[in-house]
Amino acid sequence: MWRALAFLALLALAAYGAVWLADRPGVVTVTWGGYEAATSLAAALIGVLVLAVILGFVWALARGVLHLPERLTLSSRRRRQARGYGALSRGMVAVGSGDPIAARRHAGEAERLLGAEPLALLLKAQAAQISGDRAGAERAFRRMVDDPETRVLGLRGLFVEARRQDDEASARAYAIEAARLAPSVSWANEAVLEGQCADRDWTGALETVSRRASLGLSDKAAARRQRAVLLTASALESEAGDPERALARAQEAVKLAPGLVPAAAVAGRLLSRRADLKRAARVVEAAWRAGPHPDLARVYLDLRPGDSSRDRLARAETLARLSSWHPEARFAIARAALDAREFGRARDVLAPLLAEGPTARAYLLMAEIEEAEHGRGSGRAREWLSRAARAPRDPAWCADGMVSERWMPVSPASGRLDAFVWQTPPDLLARPSHDAEPEPAISGSLAGPDAPAPAEPARPPEPARPPEMARSPEPARPPEPARPPEMARPLEPARPSVPAGPSELARPPEPARPAGNGLDVAAPPFAAAATPVVVPPPKDPGTDATFEERPRRVV
Repeated sequence: MWRALAFLALLALAAYGAVWLADRPGVVTVTWGGYEAATSLAAALIGVLVLAVILGFVWALARGVLHLPERLTLSSRRRRQARGYGALSRGMVAVGSGDPIAARRHAGEAERLLGAEPLALLLKAQAAQISGDRAGAERAFRRMVDDPETRVLGLRGLFVEARRQDDEASARAYAIEAARLAPSVSWANEAVLEGQCADRDWTGALETVSRRASLGLSDKAAARRQRAVLLTASALESEAGDPERALARAQEAVKLAPGLVPAAAVAGRLLSRRADLKRAARVVEAAWRAGPHPDLARVYLDLRPGDSSRDRLARAETLARLSSWHPEARFAIARAALDAREFGRARDVLAPLLAEGPTARAYLLMAEIEEAEHGRGSGRAREWLSRAARAPRDPAWCADGMVSERWMPVSPASGRLDAFVWQTPPDLLARPSHDAEPEPAISGSLAGPDAPAPAEPARPPEPARPPEMARSPEPARPPEPARPPEMARPLEPARPSVPAGPSELARPPEPARPAGNGLDVAAPPFAAAATPVVVPPPKDPGTDATFEERPRRVV
């Protein structure tokens, strides 16, 4: 609308000018070279306008002719760039799809058309990488390092190639240089932190973590956790040589991460050595409430050196009350009761664990209880050990597929900080099911190692076979041919008859079996003068002594 109003205003102004010139006629005289031309003012203005337009066309034509070579060169360059960027785009697609032949072809074309374009160099390096040409990729990245605009990108590529060749020294040098040139590059900071952790340079790692947090490369919670882990690692390293410094770092780690088990354990041990038992107990109890752990239980039970086994048992019961009888608390009580020689108490505490979901640790502890009470040769201890070999695994420190008996700040497999987690290791092979096997009875203090095992439950009777499944009666066998006289054996002498025993021991006559189902096979009648068979009395399966002396039965 504003444009329309401006056009109308200009049109009105032009009309007003035309009317003004018409009201004021005049003559314009031009004298040049002895000639004189006279015309009206309106005609002179129109002539000036036409002359200006002609001169403009002539000037434009002259400029076009003069700049024609430059325009042709610029047009060719633009077409070349368009072709180069098209080749670059197709090369990136080939790299993404994993086509090394097409990627190399398009990379060469892009480099020929674009020259030292950073994206062309990157495409050439990536094409060499997917083709397995490590030397070509390294040359491309070094060319990128020479250019200030692509120096960090080239360092990144050289860092990756050095890692692939297991050249940790070169990779660390590239990462340090990249972090110096661009402090906000995350991969360089992570690589520098990983190298400092590998060298056990905990002070330098703490500085790197603080710098990353200040640059916003990691959130505050992750930075606090990493700082607590690094402080714990430093405390563990200096616990024996410099306990004061170790205690200060452990207490700072506990403040940053109260649930970090190794930090609380180190702080508890060091405070216990300084006889500051109350603070040590508070630190361990706070970590125990966050997550019960066997390391915390060991530190808590050993807070006061020289305590009796009953004092340690009472302290374990305190842990159980704090955690609402967590399984780890039951293990701690059972261990303390075993040390106090209260075997019944230890069995009672472990009974719920054995009933709900027993693990190898519960079975091994039961085996220790049996060995401590009845000796190393106890048969029931061997039974618990055999069950422990087939039981599910207990939680342990796991990181990157590795299982460790102790916590470590850095994973040995990947070098990652704070990689270890307390969890149940995965079973790579299926374990045999032990649900069908009866649990051995938890014997009391009066039961010996050779106590009889519980009787097996009675098996249900087998269902009767349906009539259609009955076997057909066997056909009668043909009589054997008479043996020739020379092969006949001599007749054995008749055995003396055995006098009949007492009437209460005489065997009752066997009742006749019903026929007709096809399953009963008639047994041959007993001989009148059969040899007596002596049946020994039954024995106890758990002992070598018989239940009682019974008269032998003659059959």
